[in-house]
Amino acid sequence: RSTYVRAWLSSPLSWCSKALSSASNPHHRNPQHHGNEQAVCWTGVVNTMSAIAAKSTILAASKRAAPRMAAASARDFGMVSRSGNPEPIPPGHTLDSVLPPEGFGPPLTPSKPDPDAYVHNPVTSAHAVDTLADPPRLSARDSAALGPSGTVVHGRYGELGPDVAKGVPLEYLALLRPAAEGAAAIRVTMEKAQESGIASEGGSSTVLVYGASQPAGLSAVQLATSSGHAVVAVVDGQHDGNVEMVDIVKGLTAEPGTAVSESYATFKANFRELVQKTSGGDEPSSWNTYDPDAFLSDFKENLLDYIKAYPDTLPAAVSPSLLEFDGKDKDRETFRANMDAYLSQLPRGAPPIDPAKFDAYFDAEQYAAWKAKFGAQTTAVVTGDDCGDFEPASIVRDMISSPEAVDERLVKQEAVEDAGDFVPYEFSVLGQKFGTGVESKKGGPVVGAVIVVNEDLRKAAEAVDEAKTLRAKAEALQFLTDGQRNAYAAASSVAKLAKDAGGSVSVVGGSLPGFESVEPTDDDVQEALSAMEIDEEGVSRLNYFIQVYRASDFPVYADYAIHRATEVLAGPRQIVVTK
Repeated sequence: RSTYVRAWLSSPLSWCSKALSSASNPHHRNPQHHGNEQAVCWTGVVNTMSAIAAKSTILAASKRAAPRMAAASARDFGMVSRSGNPEPIPPGHTLDSVLPPEGFGPPLTPSKPDPDAYVHNPVTSAHAVDTLADPPRLSARDSAALGPSGTVVHGRYGELGPDVAKGVPLEYLALLRPAAEGAAAIRVTMEKAQESGIASEGGSSTVLVYGASQPAGLSAVQLATSSGHAVVAVVDGQHDGNVEMVDIVKGLTAEPGTAVSESYATFKANFRELVQKTSGGDEPSSWNTYDPDAFLSDFKENLLDYIKAYPDTLPAAVSPSLLEFDGKDKDRETFRANMDAYLSQLPRGAPPIDPAKFDAYFDAEQYAAWKAKFGAQTTAVVTGDDCGDFEPASIVRDMISSPEAVDERLVKQEAVEDAGDFVPYEFSVLGQKFGTGVESKKGGPVVGAVIVVNEDLRKAAEAVDEAKTLRAKAEALQFLTDGQRNAYAAASSVAKLAKDAGGSVSVVGGSLPGFESVEPTDDDVQEALSAMEIDEEGVSRLNYFIQVYRASDFPVYADYAIHRATEVLAGPRQIVVTK
């Protein structure tokens, strides 16, 4: 405090001394301003004395308050707590008497409605779009309306009961028909599989679904998954270009189930292998591609190619094109020196190896020892140790001259007694033993397939069915569009795998020549309603991706929804119009 006071008092006095020295200087003396300078200096002295008196008063007051301030600790930030409340609380004054600002607190809405706010009209019905009608229009049968008593009346299934409106969104009820079709397809598939002995009641099975992004396909995928079955879903050509939708359908399945695009299913060998791995499990012990001789052959071929590309005649293991000068003549003299300094940082070229000795003296065990050296080098790089350059050709050349002994752990992998599950921390070229706990899940036997009909598939199936000879069928396929041909190929792949496994093929959403179409029963409708119902945690077994057009507010939205629903590749969502 005293340092601050001295600094504060010194500034007026220094200013005054400068004024006096200026007045006493004969070179700066001006008779006209001499009196003014003295006046200014005197004013500064007076102001200084006044400031000293004021500061003394402040210091005296602070001394009187010093005992009280001493009671405050450093943690209190210099604040002194007061004993008692000097202002008594008025009678009847509680927390409830403190009113919030206008617009806050209950009620949440302002007391005065906004005159510019738009008030939505009440929604009493929801309609799906009938794209197969001519012309397309809002469907009267695939619709749901709220009755006067609060019950829901469906255009196809009649009154649904008083409790449906409480747990199922009205927009979902417009899609009740495809939801019930998916439930019926799963029911029929499991019933036929149990009759034929393929599946047992309560056991896990694998179900194939084509058209998994369509409303009926989404129902079949989700209901089969919720029943404990593995689903291999195929997203048809309408939506397989939407990567996000394929991932979403994959997320609706449970492991080991999955989802692929239509184009993947057209490669029948790959799709067959995927279904087999999903159904029977992908056990590493069952892999038939494990061959130490094949690993060794690939390594020798790659190493000889490496030696040919980067021989030791090069200053470093780089492309020869980097050694060519491609610049201005003035830089030619320094190019070689700069390039040599740069190449000295890189690994050297590979020395030559006699291919005959390579094949004769470098066997699978030596390759396993070489891989162990590479593993040590990798560990050193990760940990930051000084390991130098790894020259594979030089190491192989030395091992050909003097073969090295192979570590026992690389030859024979065994679990340590009383050490828990065996975990293979290193890949063995000689004989890999897979650890416990890495077994994959098995979906169970393939019990059947569900095919959701779309327009491309319907036209392709009818064109092929009309052809009677094999040549005529080939010609019919040739004159189809790419979308129709891919739909037919993918659906045929799904159906063939189901039939080869002894399962059934159920068709929903239309009809296909040679296959049985499934019609939902009242039990299937109730199963769909139960799956649509949202529980207390906001979860339901059956969910849809719906785009709602509120024609109750703007009637023109109904026509616009029909236009959007009939577009080519309309998008992976279901359009519902509310009125």
